[in-house]
This record gives sequence, C-alpha cells and structure tokens, in this order.
Amino acid sequence: MTEKEKREVTEVSEAQIAVHWQEEGYYHASPKFIAQANMTDETVYDRFSLDNFPNCFKEYADLLDWYEYWHTTLDTSDAPCWKWFVGGKINASYNCVDRHLAKNKNKTAIHFVPELEEEKVEHITYQELYVRVNEFTAILQDFCGLKAGDRVTLHMPMVPELAITMLACARLGVIHSQVFGGFSGKACSDRIVDSKSDVLITMDAYYRGGKILDHKEKADIAVAEAAKENQKVQKVLVWQRYPGKYSAQTPMVDGRDFFVNDLLKKYYGKRIEPVRMPAEAPLFLMYTSGTTGKPKGCQHSTGGYLAYVTGTSKYVQDIHPEDVYWCMADIGWITGHSYIVYGPLALGASTVIFEGIPNYPDAGRCWRIAQDLDVNIFHTAPTTIRALRKIGPDEPRKYNYFFKHMTTVGEPIEPEVWRWYHEVVGKGKAAIVDTWWQTETGGFLCSTLPALKPMKPGSAGPGMPGIHPIIFDEDGNTLPKGAGKAGNICIQNPWPGGFQTIWGDRDRFVRQYYTRYCKNPASKDWRDWPYLTGDAAVEAPDGYIRILGRIDDVINVSGHRLGTKELESAALVVPEVAEAAVVPVKHDIKGIEPDLYVALKPGVAATPELAKKISDAIVREIGPIAKPRKVWIVPDMPKTRSGKIMRRVLGSISNKSDVGDVMTLANPEVVELITKMVQG
Repeated sequence: MTEKEKREVTEVSEAQIAVHWQEEGYYHASPKFIAQANMTDETVYDRFSLDNFPNCFKEYADLLDWYEYWHTTLDTSDAPCWKWFVGGKINASYNCVDRHLAKNKNKTAIHFVPELEEEKVEHITYQELYVRVNEFTAILQDFCGLKAGDRVTLHMPMVPELAITMLACARLGVIHSQVFGGFSGKACSDRIVDSKSDVLITMDAYYRGGKILDHKEKADIAVAEAAKENQKVQKVLVWQRYPGKYSAQTPMVDGRDFFVNDLLKKYYGKRIEPVRMPAEAPLFLMYTSGTTGKPKGCQHSTGGYLAYVTGTSKYVQDIHPEDVYWCMADIGWITGHSYIVYGPLALGASTVIFEGIPNYPDAGRCWRIAQDLDVNIFHTAPTTIRALRKIGPDEPRKYNYFFKHMTTVGEPIEPEVWRWYHEVVGKGKAAIVDTWWQTETGGFLCSTLPALKPMKPGSAGPGMPGIHPIIFDEDGNTLPKGAGKAGNICIQNPWPGGFQTIWGDRDRFVRQYYTRYCKNPASKDWRDWPYLTGDAAVEAPDGYIRILGRIDDVINVSGHRLGTKELESAALVVPEVAEAAVVPVKHDIKGIEPDLYVALKPGVAATPELAKKISDAIVREIGPIAKPRKVWIVPDMPKTRSGKIMRRVLGSISNKSDVGDVMTLANPEVVELITKMVQG
C-alpha cells in the first residue's frame, strides 16, 4: 500500500465512498389507488421544472385562503435568506380551522387516542377545535399579554392540547417553539434562553408504557436553569391531563404557575379574530441539534411553509378530506408539525394523535387503532417499522384494516424491512412513499408521487416537483446519475418550505448551509446558492436518490438527529471526564445508537459506577433518547499528531469493522487496547 493509499484509508470522507449495492426492482401502485389519487398528471414535473421556477409554487399557495395576494413570489434580495410570497397576508390558524367550518364543522379534525386502552378515544370536530383554539388564544392575548412576534416555548407530550396551543399561537402570530416532550428540563431551558421566551406552556403528566409520568417537574428545572442564564420565565401555563385533577407530584408555584383549565372558565365563549400576518413572518422555531453543542432554532415562515406542507400533504400523502390519516411521529419533531398538525388540518383531513408507544400494551396496538378508526393512510419511521417487525411480525394479519397509502420518514429504510412493511403491514396493496427531508426543509425533498412513479425499496425516489437535487463531490464537481459514488447532496433552488434562517444567528445559517458550494457570495441570484443538506447520497441511473447518512457528525437515532458535540458536551459535565467522543453504532431497531468513549482525568479510577454516572448525565442533560448504548472508559483516545480524536477509528471498533491503517496516529498502540476492551 502506498503512502497516499494509507492516507486515504485513514482520512476518507463519507462523501467519497464507492457504492457497491445493486438497485432494487420497481413496485407499482395498484390501478385502484391510481384511480383515486390526487396527483395523476404527469406534466407536474414539467410544470415544476427550473424553467418555471419560482412561479410554479403558486399551485401550492393557491390551496390556501389569503387575505391579500402577494406581489413577489420569491424575493432574493437578502440571499440566501429567501422570502416567499412577499406582500401576501395570511393566517395559519384560519387556514387550519376557520375555513373548514362552513361545510365541515361536524367533521372530526383530531382523533386523540390515549395510551391506556380503557380510556375512550376523543373525537374533536372542527367546530370544537375552533372553540378551544379561540378560548386558549384569549388566554395568550389577554392573560399573558402576548402579541405577534413574541416567542413562547411549549414542552408538551402527544395530546390534542399541543395542537390547540400551536394553532392558538399561530392565530396571534406568536412564534411557538415546541420542545420534544421526552427532552429534559435542561434541554428545554436551552431553548427558552435562545428564543428569549418568557412564557412556558406545559402539561402536568402523560402516559408512557402504561405509567403516568410527572412532566411538571421538568418545567421547574427549565425555569430554574433559564434563570441562571438571565432569562426569566414570567408565567408557566399547565394543561391538566385530566381536566380538574392534578396528576403530577411537583407542586405548583404560586404567582407563576397557572392551570389552563382554571383560566379557561374566564374566557368561555371568547372569539379572537386571526391576525393577518405577512407571508414571510415566522410561524415557529424548531430546534435541531447542530454540530456544535448549541441547538439551532430553525425559523420557519408562515405563508411559504404552510403552502409547502399543504401541497405535499395533498400530493405525496394523497390526503383527501374523507381520509383518516395517522402519522405516528411526535409533534415535538418537524414531522409532527408538518404532517400531523399543519398539512393535514389545512386540507380539512382527520388526523390522529396517539399519546403512547406502539408496543404498549402489546405489539398489536397499532393495528387495533387502525382497525377501530378505519385509518387508511399510515405514516411512520423505519425505527418503528423495524421494532414492530421484530416484536410482532405476524400481528398485522390478525386485524381488519386497509391502508391505501403508507409513508416512511426520518431515515433510510432497509429493503428487507421495506418488503415486510409492504407485504405484511400494507397487505401487498398499499402504495408506499419513502420520503427524505429534514427539520430545516419543512417538507419532503425527495419522494415518489405514488400514482406517477414506481416504488423502489431502500430508495427515496427522485426530487419532488420543484425540488432539484444535485450531488457534488468534495471539490464541487457534479456526480452524474449512475456514477456509483456517494457525494454531498444539495438542492439547486430554494423552495417555500425551507427555513428562513437560524434564529438569531444568520452567519451560522449561511456558513453551515450555503457557503460550501456558493459560487459568488455577493450574488442575489438563487442559482449561485445551492443548499447543502449535510447528507451523503447516491443517484441511480433512473434519477432515484438513496440517502447514506450524515456527512457531518450528527447521529440519527431512531429518526431523531442528535449532535455528537451536544452528547460529548453533556458527558463533560461530569467532573471526572477529560475527553469524550461519540460514534454511531448500527442497531437492528433504532438504525443507529451512540457509543460513548471517555478518557478520565489523571488519577481517576474507571468503575462501573462512574460509567453509569456519565450515562445518567447524558440523559439528564438531553433526554432518554440520547442514552448511549455503552460508555467505554478508555486509557486514551486514538489521536492524530495534531491532537484530533479519530472518531472514525472508534466507530470502526464499535461496529466491528476494519480500522484501517493506524500507524500514522500519534498513539497507534491504544487502538489495540480499545479493540480488545470493546470486542473481547
């Protein structure tokens, strides 16, 4: 092996890996599905070509009701902070609720399925949703004094009150920032501080695995931690899981904490006119892990975002008003915002909110819900599909439901798992769309349109209409279709669902997503600003895209993106820890889980108790989703001569793959010690 080859083995980037697998065969949707589909017009790809950009997106915006029409479809004057439908006035709450009342006020908007099967399913009509959203809007406006542009942090579980809270914020133009319910109080406080929220909306308790969890205690931690950063939370609004009954052990704080259910009595019958918001006004912040420890607040617009999620819900998910649609994601993530709340409700669909976990009390729970509610569109992540396949491979056959359509989202799905999903869950009849997108993108980037393009296991499909992917190598050369090489997948053009900026940090936004392949930093022309997704991908000869994973150091655990730096920072909270490195490890169910390597300060002994203390710190700082598979306390980290920790080597050890040539490292002998420790 030459020195150059040795160097390439040591430093090769994910974007340069040759791809050896074979493409799978096509599966075609049934004629019955195609006959009822929302999108059967093959000219859609021509209509949304770059030649017709950006005006093609008028088709999506015209699915909404506008107070005032826009004068500029795409404003590029502050490139790459794109503004869509400028001059337009709109309200997201009005579009998701009010406009459906004339014809569909008695239709179910939300089916709420509690985790406990003995509790009744709650069916909330569009009329009831209208009443509840208005009354809670009155609390936000009159009791909390909130107005358009203010930020509010939500830390809520999967309950209908979360959707009601979001829609009430949107009614006033208040920017909501929902924190995933499973995240810790500390993670919540980080987001309160960054967004400068002085109101926190939470819930007393919720169910997980059959147990009722005290959620209010996280609010107390969040408020206390935020105060240390000089961000004072003035009011904490607490929804009750059982109205009129307090289900948490944590006491309420007098003068700061208020039960929503008590306050609502004063606002009975209140109706609040929706605020006519500029299309480019922010609708919400969605925090996602970054490659540095500080989470970044992706700022999504009102008009562009709502247009994009409504259009993609209609044409990719094939949602009709008469459908019962179940997206089994969490509203605490972007999937839930786009494809549980805003997209389906804008279309007047019936959307399911399920409080619990898919395997409680047993592996048949999902299919019983599907049968009882007559769900016909099902949307979930490969993590869940893998788990259900493992614990109940034959369960779907026991239940009488019929899905016309199924979505997979959040991470690539293995062809073998895809086939089980299609043949067993979908009973060989459902169309499947395997979508690829991100928190930052607001909605789908790559997917098949189910009545127009055939399905291919393991492949997300081509770019969406109006989305034009391009794959670059490290040097900015385009990798052509069928090259068999993975590269950095970018999007050549802006689109309405894309986020506007990182809240309070435009420089980071430009640096992280646009600088790498920008042709001219002074340009106002969108063609000079390809969007860097941070994912590695390969494009097949037919234009279908297969996603390989992150090119940076963000680990995708169960479809949740977690920054390795964030995990490492949490480990370093433990005083005994000197260095920490997180690497992704393949897992049958989660897809990926983190392994944590730590080196201790001199004189500190490695013990199982210390390993547990470090693991607990990660859970405390970030949440259970980030818990490492294993904490390995090592004598030293493998390092380059410049002192850089070689995570690639640690990842190879954890995944039991070849570590390659390590002789160029400063301390090659440590690799053998760690390998013996991990692999035995």
